[in-house]
Amino acid sequence: MPHIVVEYSDTLTDAFDRRAFGLALHPVVAKTVDTQVAGCKTRFRRVEDAVLADGAPHHAMIHIEVAILSGRDAETKRELSGAVLEVARAHLAPVPGLTVQTTVNVTDLDRAWYAKDEQVFPA
Repeated sequence: MPHIVVEYSDTLTDAFDRRAFGLALHPVVAKTVDTQVAGCKTRFRRVEDAVLADGAPHHAMIHIEVAILSGRDAETKRELSGAVLEVARAHLAPVPGLTVQTTVNVTDLDRAWYAKDEQVFPA
């Protein structure tokens, strides 16, 4: 925890520095929600088939879902959403002719049901 899933238009494959985004995002998320970077997990899904706005090819999107353990207040979630947007903006190079919509949604993982196991295997 947190679990972060990023969907992005395939037209952004070269412009969106995903690894750098994830590495920059994890400490920001950890600080904002008071957790450890070691627990952050970010997965990326390239979207090849989508209809955005009026369907014109100049539209692109990045949608970021951040799932955190329940119990954070609304202000913390707002702060987290804004911080995630800032980090995303910083890792997207301009693509001439594209209009890119970036969105963030913060959701709760129910503490009562969330389970985690970590196994460390010797080298």
